[in-house]
Amino acid sequence: MTDFTKEVIRIVQSIPAGKVMTYGQIAVLAGNPWGARQVVRVLNSSSSAYDLPWHRVVNAHGGISLGGTGGWEQTRRLMEEDVPVVEGFIDLKTYLHRPE
Repeated sequence: MTDFTKEVIRIVQSIPAGKVMTYGQIAVLAGNPWGARQVVRVLNSSSSAYDLPWHRVVNAHGGISLGGTGGWEQTRRLMEEDVPVVEGFIDLKTYLHRPE
């Protein structure tokens, strides 16, 4: 496992309930400002094994990027955490997690 992957896992695990982070934001914090797609791959391959709160990760506009069942599941989980999803988007001004 690469250092980048380990860091992505650590960052995603640290997102508190009721907050979200973007793929790009996680990539920057993990050490690769151009690694947003790598973050997607890490989430796809490691969410189950590491029990990652994948549903707290959204695109740069606060949007749900997953289609179909995955998008519905992400929306449901966020709303259970009192994060409103309006027409597929989350208000990043209110719900974006900014780790120190």
